[in-house]
Amino acid sequence: MNIPISTDLSKIREKKGFICDMDGVIYHGSRLLDGVQDFVDWLQRENKHFLFLTNSSERSPKELSLKLSRLGLTIDPSHFYTSALATASFLSSQCPGGSAYVIGEPGLTGALYDAGIMMNDYNPDYVVVGESRSYSYEKIEHAIHLVLNGARLIGTNTDITGPSERGILPACRALIAPIEMATGRNAYYIGKPNPIIMRHAMRRIGLCREETAIIGDRMDTDIVSGIQTEIDTILVLSGVTGEKELMEMPYKPNYILPGVGHIPPLQ
Repeated sequence: MNIPISTDLSKIREKKGFICDMDGVIYHGSRLLDGVQDFVDWLQRENKHFLFLTNSSERSPKELSLKLSRLGLTIDPSHFYTSALATASFLSSQCPGGSAYVIGEPGLTGALYDAGIMMNDYNPDYVVVGESRSYSYEKIEHAIHLVLNGARLIGTNTDITGPSERGILPACRALIAPIEMATGRNAYYIGKPNPIIMRHAMRRIGLCREETAIIGDRMDTDIVSGIQTEIDTILVLSGVTGEKELMEMPYKPNYILPGVGHIPPLQ
């Protein structure tokens, strides 16, 4: 089976807004993907509404803006929304002034602090797990102890793996799995495809679903999020999903493209 690449993009180009994943769509690690510069230039030139919506919880919107700036793209932090921000918003609405033991990076802890959630490694309301470079057996052991003593288990997203310059790396759900298995407790995941983060994204982009499309490289998060939100879906083959994953899924995207550089019309 050859993957059927979409050729008629007239309806997509007429969309007023785009919700766009980042890892595997815009970059791999610190490498900007082919065609991304042309895509961003087109968004800005055509005055499109756009939001970069990432399941990664490691960086804040300002850090993501600075990262893209180092890669040659000038994008204001207001165009970014992360699973860390959605997680912080959810916890503050569920337990105002609550506390959490966090396994994650500064983008997650900063979002929680800003939402009024305090760090607590003794008797927290929540154990929150996101992507982390400082993952350790000691942290897993402590998280298990806290969950068994009543803390509720939260994952920032359901991604098992993520793309990088070196290939596939473990992501949030792979990191949280030992805690789930040892405690017998299932985590509640906030990022895509949870409708919570999609509702936040739609409010931020300020358009109705008919005017919006979502672009992503994952069938199990990006594309199913669009289907559940009833917005058009664009799968790009520059990240995780390939022919095998497409065949296994019981649903399909509206459009399939090699990368976002194919969306702008040829000049």
